Amino acid sequence: MQLSRTDKTIKFSTAKLEKELEMKNILTSVYNSLKEKGYDPINQIVGYILSEDPTYITNYNNARALIRKIDRDELMRVLVTSYLQ
Repeated sequence: MQLSRTDKTIKFSTAKLEKELEMKNILTSVYNSLKEKGYDPINQIVGYILSEDPTYITNYNNARALIRKIDRDELMRVLVTSYLQ
């Protein structure tokens, strides 16, 4: 018996999308906080990603605590994937 496409159950998970959206929201918030304090946000975020040194990120608006919620390896995976698409 051959199954048609409608006979199979398709799994759909929003967990990955939700995680990526949360990362984007955190990065946007951190970016805005750095910019408001007069820093170059891109350089500061890259410095943090490369070194994991939280002092690259301001404490303003709780940005330092926020960025530490992001797994750096996962962030790099998402950034590279996004860049190459």
